[in-house]
Amino acid sequence: MSIWWSLHLRREAASVPLARRLLIGTMETAGVDPDISYDLSVALSEACANAVEHGGDTGRGPGSEAYRVTAYLDGEKCRIEVADAGPGFPAAAAGRSRPPVRQAHTDAENGRGLCLIEELADHVHIGNKPGRGGAVVSFDKVLKWREDAPLMAV
Repeated sequence: MSIWWSLHLRREAASVPLARRLLIGTMETAGVDPDISYDLSVALSEACANAVEHGGDTGRGPGSEAYRVTAYLDGEKCRIEVADAGPGFPAAAAGRSRPPVRQAHTDAENGRGLCLIEELADHVHIGNKPGRGGAVVSFDKVLKWREDAPLMAV
């Protein structure tokens, strides 16, 4: 069974828990193992927080005040993509295939989001949207299912 959803959200802090709760609810209903659900929900929260904080450019018009979250639960994998309309990652625009992810200091309050996503997901892609600008963070993780899962992959 496959489940997917896509949200178009305002770049406001209140949108982050909304996306996280929708993901957790979807995975709980489908029967995904709670530890996997938690890992993916933390990674999603970090990606959304980055879009809220960095994903806008007032010179681009009202579209830059929103971002998109898409989640796919398909068979044995969950794939999540968060895309914004901001300036994107500068390193990727400079010709690198992806921006470098720097380790933050252990006592830092900011700068750990992309590192957390890389630790919590199995595969991560960080880059810019071709042509239109904006950042895209996508990640996936192999799912584990509860024994009583109603929508378990076969």
